[in-house]
Amino acid sequence: MMNQNKLKAGLWLAAALLLLGAGIYAAYLQGVKSGRAASSGPAAPAAIAAPADISSIAAGEAATRRHIKDGIKAGDVDPANGQRIIYYHDPMVPGKRFDAPAKSPFMDMMLVPVYNGSQGAEGAEASSVTINARVQQNLGLRTAQVVQGTLGTSLSAVGSIAWNERDQSVIQARAAGYIEKLYVRATLDAVRAGQPFADVYVPEWVAAQQEFLSLKKLVGNDPALIAAARQRMLLTGMNEAQISRVETSGVAQPRTTITVPGTGVIAELVAREGMTVSPGMLLARVNGLSTVWAVAEVPESQIALVKPGAKVSAQSPGAPSVIFEGVVQAILPEVSTATRTLKARVQLANPGGALSPGMQVTMQFVNPRGAPVLLIPTEAIIATGQRTVVMLAEGDGRYRPVNVEIGIESNGQTEIKKGLSEGQSVVVSAQFLIDSEASLKGVEARLNNNLPVKSVVHQGEGRVDSMDKEAVTLTHGPIPSLGWGSMTMAFKPRPDGLPRNVAVGDRVQFEFVMPKDGEPTLTGISTVLGSASMSAPREGASK
Repeated sequence: MMNQNKLKAGLWLAAALLLLGAGIYAAYLQGVKSGRAASSGPAAPAAIAAPADISSIAAGEAATRRHIKDGIKAGDVDPANGQRIIYYHDPMVPGKRFDAPAKSPFMDMMLVPVYNGSQGAEGAEASSVTINARVQQNLGLRTAQVVQGTLGTSLSAVGSIAWNERDQSVIQARAAGYIEKLYVRATLDAVRAGQPFADVYVPEWVAAQQEFLSLKKLVGNDPALIAAARQRMLLTGMNEAQISRVETSGVAQPRTTITVPGTGVIAELVAREGMTVSPGMLLARVNGLSTVWAVAEVPESQIALVKPGAKVSAQSPGAPSVIFEGVVQAILPEVSTATRTLKARVQLANPGGALSPGMQVTMQFVNPRGAPVLLIPTEAIIATGQRTVVMLAEGDGRYRPVNVEIGIESNGQTEIKKGLSEGQSVVVSAQFLIDSEASLKGVEARLNNNLPVKSVVHQGEGRVDSMDKEAVTLTHGPIPSLGWGSMTMAFKPRPDGLPRNVAVGDRVQFEFVMPKDGEPTLTGISTVLGSASMSAPREGASK
C-alpha cells in the first residue's frame, strides 16, 4: 500500500512538473510577444517597427540551431531555402547585427537569421521602417509624389521708399556775389525745370562787361580783341546767353538769375536771401519724383528668386488703388546679420508723385519660369543642420530616409536637385516620427557613419502649451515608464529644430529620451488624430 502511495505521488509530481514547464514556456512566448508589443505600441512612434509573429521567431530559432550544427554563418547560403544569410539579429533588438549564429545576449532565445530578400532587398530592414495600416491612420500619415514642374518664382517683400539718387541735381554759384532775392524758401518745395531760383549780384561781372563794351566801341570789329574780352567774361562764370544779352543791350548786367535745372522737390536748401556766395558753393539739391527707389529686405534663402531686371509690381497704403510698376535695379552686397536678409533696390515709376520717401510698399517680384525641375512639398523636408532628409515611401508600409540636395523654394514647393526621381512618394506628415524611429533603429548612425548609441525612449500624450527654439512646453498625462504623473514641463526640441506639423494648442503624442544631463529631449512628436495609449520604453533600439 505504501509503495502504491509513493507511485501515485511520483506520478502527480511528474504531471505537475510537466504542467509547470508548459506554463513557463507559454509565459516565455507570451513575454516575447508582450515585450515586442511594448516596443511597438499601437499608436505611438514606437509602434512603427512591425514585429514578426511568434511562429516566425520559432522558425528562425530552429534555423539558427541548424546553422550552428552545420557551421553556417552570415554570408553563406542556407541549403534549406537557397537564400543567402545577410546577418543574425535578436528581433527584440533589431539594430544589433551578428555574423554567426548564437544565443541572443539580450533575451533567453536564439538569434534569428535575416536572408537576402526577406525584407525586399539586402539591408532593407536596417535602412527602413515599417508601419502597419492602422498606425498610419492614427498618425494621419500623408504622402505626395515627386513631380516635375516649373517654379513660379514669385516672392512678396515689404520695402521702404527712398530718393532715386540717379535723378538728382544740384544748384551752385558760378561766381562770387550776393543773393539779392530767393524764390524758393523751404525744403521739399515743389519746383519745375527752368523756374527762377535766386537773383545774384556779381560785382566781378561789372568790370569784365565794361571792358568788353569799351573795347567794342574803341576797336570796332577787331575779332581778336573782342574774342579775348568775351573769353574773360566766360571765365568769370557768365554763360553765352548772358554775354549775348550784354552785347545786344550795350549795358552792363551785374545781376543774374539762377534757374532750377530739373523738376522735382528741393531736398536740401542752403541758400538764404542776403548771404554771400562763392564759386562752386552748393545752394540747393533737387530730387526728381518721376521715379523712386524701393529698398526691400529679402530673406537670404530666397534671394535666388530675385534677379536684376526682374519685373516688380508694388502697392502702398497711401495710394491703395494704384499699382506701381518697376524693375529690380540691383542686389546690394550687404547682409544683415540680425535678420539674415539682403537688400534689393527696385526702381518704381511714380506717376503723379504719389510715392514719397519713407512710405512703405508691398512688392511682388515675378521672374520668368525656368526649366522644369523635380518638386516636392516643402513640408516633407527634414533639415537636421548637417543634412537634408525626406522619408521615402516604398510601398507595403515601408519607409526609408533619403538624403537630398534641395534648390529654391517657392509657394510651398521645393526644388530637388539630387536624391529623388520623378514618380516616387515622400511623406509630408508624421515624417519626424518616422525619422525618429529610423534613427532609433540605427539608420541615422549609418547615414552619418556615427557610432551606435544606446538609448531608452519614453512616450506620452499631452497638449502643446508653447514652443520656441529653447523648449517645447507640454501638459502631459502619466509617463508609466518613468513613474511620472500628469504635469506641465518643458522639453528640449530635436536638434533639427521645432516640428513643422504641430501648433500650440494641439493634442499630441510624443517620445523623448533622458540624456546624461537629465534634461528631457524630444525625439518625435505628432498630432493625435485618434485616441491611443502610450507604451513602455524601448531599450537599446538604436544601433
